[in-house]
Amino acid sequence: MSRDLDRIDLRILEELETNGRLSIVELAGRVNLTNTPCSERVRRLERAGHITGYRAILDMDKLGFSHLTVMQVSLAATAGNNSLDDFNDAVRRIPEVESCLMIAGSFDYLLTVRTRDIAQFRRVLGDKINKLPGILQTNSFAVMEVVKESGEFKLATQIE
Repeated sequence: MSRDLDRIDLRILEELETNGRLSIVELAGRVNLTNTPCSERVRRLERAGHITGYRAILDMDKLGFSHLTVMQVSLAATAGNNSLDDFNDAVRRIPEVESCLMIAGSFDYLLTVRTRDIAQFRRVLGDKINKLPGILQTNSFAVMEVVKESGEFKLATQIE
């Protein structure tokens, strides 16, 4: 944890993590500050990169994108050339890929892919993912149920 953060900064981060739409007035009340110091702290946290943005969390099922697949990806080579950079740049351009994590283990990347249905996933796999540079092998796993997906780290529970 950054040493330039005090308990009030951490409370501000916790509150905004839970609800990024809080007004400064409401946030200030929750962290026991007046409006101006609270606003200045939020701006400082944004400038320092502790807060990287704000966004809406969408219900993908209601929007018609209920098919989620987790994929393991192995590359043919990962050392001595630009294969990692080439793969990273290319995978960022596939809108159906929700997340791409480089993994230390028996495969190189873990992807989550969001599509309308299995037929669309099949097209994305064949037309986009399997054409990514350097791919040796992929393994796909259809998600049957999302048990937890809060998007929140719960910073407060980690600092005690």
